[in-house]
Parts: sequence; C-alpha cells; structure tokens
Amino acid sequence: MINTDATDVHPKPSYSLWQLIVYMLKLGTWGFGGPVALAGYMNRDLVEKYRWITESDYKEGLALAQMAPGPMAAQLAIYLGYVHYRILGATLAGIAFVAPSFLMVVGLGWAYVAYGDLAWMQAVFYGVGAAVIGIIAISAQKLTKKTIGRDRLLLAIYIVMVGSTVITQSEIASLVFAAGVITWFYRAPPKWLRGGGLNTLMMTQAPTFTSLWGSLDLSLLTQIGIFFAKAGAFVFGSGLAIVPFLYGGVVVDHQWLTEKQFVDAVAVAMITPGPVVITVGFIGYLIAGLTGASVAALATFVPCYLFTILPAPYFKKYGKNPSLVAFVDGVTAAAVGAITGSVIVIAQRSIIDVPTALLAVAATVLLWKYKKLTEPVVVIAAALIGLVLYPIFR
Repeated sequence: MINTDATDVHPKPSYSLWQLIVYMLKLGTWGFGGPVALAGYMNRDLVEKYRWITESDYKEGLALAQMAPGPMAAQLAIYLGYVHYRILGATLAGIAFVAPSFLMVVGLGWAYVAYGDLAWMQAVFYGVGAAVIGIIAISAQKLTKKTIGRDRLLLAIYIVMVGSTVITQSEIASLVFAAGVITWFYRAPPKWLRGGGLNTLMMTQAPTFTSLWGSLDLSLLTQIGIFFAKAGAFVFGSGLAIVPFLYGGVVVDHQWLTEKQFVDAVAVAMITPGPVVITVGFIGYLIAGLTGASVAALATFVPCYLFTILPAPYFKKYGKNPSLVAFVDGVTAAAVGAITGSVIVIAQRSIIDVPTALLAVAATVLLWKYKKLTEPVVVIAAALIGLVLYPIFR
C-alpha cells in the first residue's frame, strides 16, 4: 500500500544532520532578539541562504509553533529538525538550540548566588530591571495589535485577563484555558455541545481534580517538575507569555523566590541569547541548585517538544481546522492580556525611584521609535547606566 502522507514526501536532504545540529548550536549561542528574531534568522539561513528547508515546510512549522503552547522559537527549531530527520532530528535540533543558553543562565545563576550581594551586581540589575519593563511593554503592544485587532470577543478576553492578572498578581491558567473553550464554542461550536455529556462533566470536575492533586505532599524537586511542566504545557503566545505565569507560581504561590529575584531572573533571560523561556533554568538554580535548574528546564521543554513532534505528521491535514484555530485564538488573546497585565505587576516592583522610572520610560520610547534596536543592546546600556547611578541613588 502506498503511503500518501504529505509529511513523508520529501526529497533527499541536501545537508547532513550534523550540519543542522551545528547551525542550531550557533543560533542558540549568538541568537539575540527574542522569538520573532530567532524565527527570522532560521528563515533567512535555512530557507533562503542554505536552502535546506523549503518555504512551505518553514511556514507549516511556524504555524504549528504559534498554535501550540510553549516557546515558539524552540518549537520551530524542533519542527525543522523533524522535516527531514524525523524524531532524531527534532530531538537533537531542539537540544542544540536550547543547550547554549541553558548553560549560560546556569552560570549566571551560580554567579548570582555566589556574588549577588556585591554592589556591582546589584547595580547591574538596578538598571536592567527597569529596562525590562520597557521591553515587555513594547512586546505587549506589538502582540496586542497583532492578535486582538477589532475582534470584540478577543478584546473582551484580553481586558478580563489584564484585570485579573493585575488584581491577583498572577496569570490564572484556568482562565486562559476557558478563553480558548469560549472562543471555540462561539466560533465553531461542537455538535455535542447541546447534549453535554462526558466532556462537560470532565470540564466541571477539573477544578476538583486539580485541588486534590495540589493537596498532596510532594518533594521540592517533584513540585518544581510539576509546576514547570504546567508552564510548558499551558502557556501560549511568545516567550514573554510565561512571565506572569511564573510570577504567580514561584513568587506568590510557592514563594520560592522574592519579587526582586524574579525580576532579576527575567532580566537574565533578556541579556542571554536563545529562547526567553530559558529563564526557567535560572529560576530553578536559585530554588534548588543545578538539579533544580535541570528539572525546571526539562519539565518546561518536554511538553513543547511533544506538542511539536506528535502533531507534526498530521498538521498539514488538520492545522486549519476551525475548532482548533478558534481555541488557539482565544488562548492567545488571554496570554497577551496576561503579558500586558504583567507589565503593571512587575513595574510595581522594579520602578523604585525616579532614575528607574526614567530608565523604564527611556527603554520604551527607544524601542518604540527605533524599530531595528534590539533588546540586548537596551539591556546592556541599562546595565552600564545602573553601574553609574546605583552608588549615587541607593
């Protein structure tokens, strides 16, 4: 019997798996600019320059990465590894892309724990913490403009999530999921909706199952693994979408980190290459050392890896299903609302005086006016300014 699966119809690759791994290692080491920039680099190099990947395969991978929860750039790298080398290629490409930035944040975590009380490090994060506010604010504005548009339902979801994030000081995962379900039912209602049944029962009982799970007495590493697995499995949007979710868990609920430590963790993610989500490695290190960093990173990236390789063979056929598209639109609107709300939440902790307020405003204005200005440049400049201003004002 002839296999007609479109994902299997590929000519022999013009590159070796080792060449792809080396490329991903380089991109993970030098790829600054956030998920959109990283996706652009892959298109420029793998599609246009080397012609290893076709434009159609790239677009399919980008669409899947945008629709599935988890870090977009990492998922795109995993999918591109899958195109010609299937599961082995996806696995090695994903590891190669994430490993360099993971090692960097672990090293910074060690330095932070060992020398965090030194004046120079406090001065660096004094400036960087303020600049992060501007970076997230611009990202929130761009995402809002791109994803919400004039859709009244998505706008309502967005506003609700902004308010709930500010009021509760965290992202409520159940609201994000509910936003997807509401949009799905509104735009493409399933046939069983009127009859209710098992699906409705499962949805109404989900909070009970969650509360029972949360009442178990679990070890610290197990708690870390469960929490970061949820972060990787339920957070949609750009890499910054994970920020409010992490804040609610590691600062508010579990109290693993102080508010200052969390802001510093976000700053570390901004000054290192690779996916923003790699900040989980830094957070894990502060909680439980190298083991904590490893568990946090593994738990975060395994779900996004599975969400990429499992649907990959079927994505061409079902990727444009109205129900799936509607669900993703809803959760994306909620995620963008949470990001916008997190700007206010984090600003309350990072802007502590006039200089930090001016730094946050300056970062926002510069990124707004100069479109080609990259986040690492802003962060490095803020760090240098912090070194100068901190001894004067603090």
